[in-house]
Amino acid sequence: MKNLPFKFGAEVYTWYMNNNGETYKDRLGHMIEIIAQAGFKGIQPIFTWMGKLSDPVLLEEKLKEQGIELAAVALALDWNGTEETDEEKKVADNAIDLLKRFPGSVLCTVQIPTGRHDLIQRRKNLINIVNTVSRRAKNRGVESSFHPNSPHTSITRTEEDYKVILEGLDHSVTGWCPDVGHIINGGMDPLAKMKEYQAIINHVHYKDWNGNPEFTLMGNGKVDFLGITQWLKDIGFGGWIICEDEGEEALEDPDFVTLHDGKWVNEVLVKGLR
Repeated sequence: MKNLPFKFGAEVYTWYMNNNGETYKDRLGHMIEIIAQAGFKGIQPIFTWMGKLSDPVLLEEKLKEQGIELAAVALALDWNGTEETDEEKKVADNAIDLLKRFPGSVLCTVQIPTGRHDLIQRRKNLINIVNTVSRRAKNRGVESSFHPNSPHTSITRTEEDYKVILEGLDHSVTGWCPDVGHIINGGMDPLAKMKEYQAIINHVHYKDWNGNPEFTLMGNGKVDFLGITQWLKDIGFGGWIICEDEGEEALEDPDFVTLHDGKWVNEVLVKGLR
């Protein structure tokens, strides 16, 4: 392994894809084992899908057993009002409380897509909510990173969405998590967009894309991972690169996909870096 400023981890959404999380419910321990076996150094679970390992003591024990870190936690909520609902605030605060137990781990915030209606107002509402959550996290010593996504029902999909939302974030309390697959799926060039907003990048997601109709197994698509990773190395990006593979193979065999990604990262991608 070359001396790199960043570390690679994996997201659990690869398992969540099958039956909206029901198939692999409460199997985070197994996911930690597979991610470690794949050679990744960290994991990003979905906060509301952690099962018994939402207990920080049990989570820490399992992570130590497998020798990997809690890179981040995904906080995915609807956030469709002008401000958080009481339940959304409770969930967010519980996620922040968990992350306080794992210094250096990132709160990765993402809005669950529910439609592009009332777009201008809803983007303003989202900016307000993300900034509010990030400020609470900052006050408790937790770093935050906002993650746009690209389903057709997402309000964080297009280049205009990115401009409005990323430039509306309070950069003193939150950064940006570029997901290269979502960026290209929204019609943009991932590396160009990352260079444009380089100053606020503090967490990164990798997934591949072939446009048929969307995502594919890492290494089989059109994302320039080598160019992007080389740039991140050159600028000294010191955070996490999290592989969140949404290739169709994950629907049937997420273990295979994760093991493939770890091997591809270590044996192909990293070896291609200067």
